[in-house]
Amino acid sequence: MATLSTLDPLRTQLLTIQQINSAASLLSWDMETYMPAGGGTARADQIATLQGLAHDRLVSPDIERLLGQWVDLQTGELQPCSADSWDESARSLLREVWRDFSRAKKLPSDFVVRLGRECSLAQQVWVEARTKNDFKRFLPNLTTILALKKEEAGYLGYAHSPYDALLDHYEPGSTVGQLAPLFEKLKARLVPLLKAVLASPVSIDDGVLHESYDPARQVEFGRLVLTAMGYDFERGRLDLSAHPFTTSFHPTDVRVTTRVFERDLASCLFSCIHEGGHGLYDQGLDPRHYGTPLGDTISLGIHESQSRLWENCVGRSRPFWRGFYPLLQQTFPEQLSKVPLDRFYVAINKVQPSLIRVEADELTYNLHIMLRFEIEQDLIEGRLKLEDLSEVWREKMKSYLDVVPETDAEGVLQDIHWSMGAFGYFPTYTLGNLYSVQFFNQAKQELPGLEQEIEAGRLTGLRQWLGQKIHHWGRMFTADHLVQRVTGRSLTPDPWLTYVEQKYGELYRL
Repeated sequence: MATLSTLDPLRTQLLTIQQINSAASLLSWDMETYMPAGGGTARADQIATLQGLAHDRLVSPDIERLLGQWVDLQTGELQPCSADSWDESARSLLREVWRDFSRAKKLPSDFVVRLGRECSLAQQVWVEARTKNDFKRFLPNLTTILALKKEEAGYLGYAHSPYDALLDHYEPGSTVGQLAPLFEKLKARLVPLLKAVLASPVSIDDGVLHESYDPARQVEFGRLVLTAMGYDFERGRLDLSAHPFTTSFHPTDVRVTTRVFERDLASCLFSCIHEGGHGLYDQGLDPRHYGTPLGDTISLGIHESQSRLWENCVGRSRPFWRGFYPLLQQTFPEQLSKVPLDRFYVAINKVQPSLIRVEADELTYNLHIMLRFEIEQDLIEGRLKLEDLSEVWREKMKSYLDVVPETDAEGVLQDIHWSMGAFGYFPTYTLGNLYSVQFFNQAKQELPGLEQEIEAGRLTGLRQWLGQKIHHWGRMFTADHLVQRVTGRSLTPDPWLTYVEQKYGELYRL
């Protein structure tokens, strides 16, 4: 039987491509953390050059020749002469390499370079525009990016919506036709629950989160929690950025960022836990497969499930804070020494429609995503003009959450994604929420003492379970195959809905 070693010539080529991509990612990480403001244009050219080189190598005659020995390049099917002779790892690798190759083959090299450069420039302008609350400053760049993404969808092709071609990059196989009914089912139970919570006579005071908290000590507490989660600081680091993110160059070099506000304790804390979930996934990939799909993550929905599991199922739970609240009180004795645990717990779980997605509570978060999902489709399909985007954003925020941003920094400029060209990314956040509870429920079944371990501050048992069940496998399985393999069924919103109905029913005495 043929194994991965049979594919060593192909894997060698893939390793070089990954090393080029990792170098480009390092330049992007530096651009968002330490690069001097004046370096923007040169950095955009550097990143675009590397992305172009990686693309050219992926679609090169060498890759095409090697892949074509074993795979029908038109269909992705294994050649008949070898279809029965491959082990599962080799089959999966060939399947995923063909997917990457066939997608890249449709994109001209000069387009890839142009898109990479424009996105790098746009990210820097977005930071300025957000800081100065000036959407018009960002509009020319966004206009260019949107045109390029429409062009990309045209190259890639699609059966129904051009948005499907972009969505497939982040959540392989997903389409608007699949996600829209899923989101409607979610919305049908979520909206009545939110209305019941908002109508409840229970009033939660979260003022304790908005005292003055020293930023440096906030970051140090974030480091403490990350260490307890199993995030390896010998193979990672924590820095500050305008928008929290995680970047991986190799399982031995995975970096997370957070942002910190003196009067918002929750922002830095939960950004650290959230990005730590992403970081654990990347550190948990098998380094032996670095450079190949088996050393890569499956989809952004699965990736997001790891961050939301840690942030919400663990980080906003009573067991977690029974263990960590005394440590937080020691870190901020003046603010918290006289605040009971229950008061803190309800404060971090307060439901309140708000303007900023990354700081939204569990109930309203998915409504932020649905708003963006609709806007992205309308932009890509030509039903919405960018000049009207700011006003449409306000209208949808009013419709979905009954709040209206007074500034574009709190509205249409709050997310970095469109400056990165990441149209099709946002739906994966809701998918991640749904996956997270389905996975966590399974972990509790297989680890009967899990909540007691969390209460004792011992989090590595959960990390190990996630590593064995999810992280270790890379792209061996599709997202649907993985969730069935781990939980016994395909993705469904029911576990997440049951979780929030029980949790917030108790908090708000519904």
